[in-house]
Amino acid sequence: MRTDIKRLVAYYTKKCNSRNPFDIAKYLNIQIQIGPLGSRCGCYMFLKNHRCIFLNENLEEHEKQLVMAHELAHAILHRKQNCYFIRNKTLLLNSKTEKEANLFAAELLIPDEVLVENRSYTTSQLSRLLGYEEKFIELRLQH
Repeated sequence: MRTDIKRLVAYYTKKCNSRNPFDIAKYLNIQIQIGPLGSRCGCYMFLKNHRCIFLNENLEEHEKQLVMAHELAHAILHRKQNCYFIRNKTLLLNSKTEKEANLFAAELLIPDEVLVENRSYTTSQLSRLLGYEEKFIELRLQH
């Protein structure tokens, strides 16, 4: 699973010349809506043969990137499944689809070069440097 996701991320980042999940979604003609979502951070839905990502307007910028990358993974890997990102829950879920989406997001947002340049950093230091939760950093380091 990891090498397939790594290859997929490499393909899209090269094709779009960007690691920005918004750029990749635009390239893939995925609709993006930002608005009030209550307790949800984001969700992916397949509606009337269109891929749509909804993001909570109250997310901070680094959270928006993370949620967008996660939902983009669902749009690419789980095209016809509707998926929801709930703060403090989705990174802990063990379902295959959530694990794949988290791994895709980690691969996309934390390139190998950043890990190599900062190989002496602890998980906590990487978390502060990159602005992501330690659990997310640990996921990327494990794979």
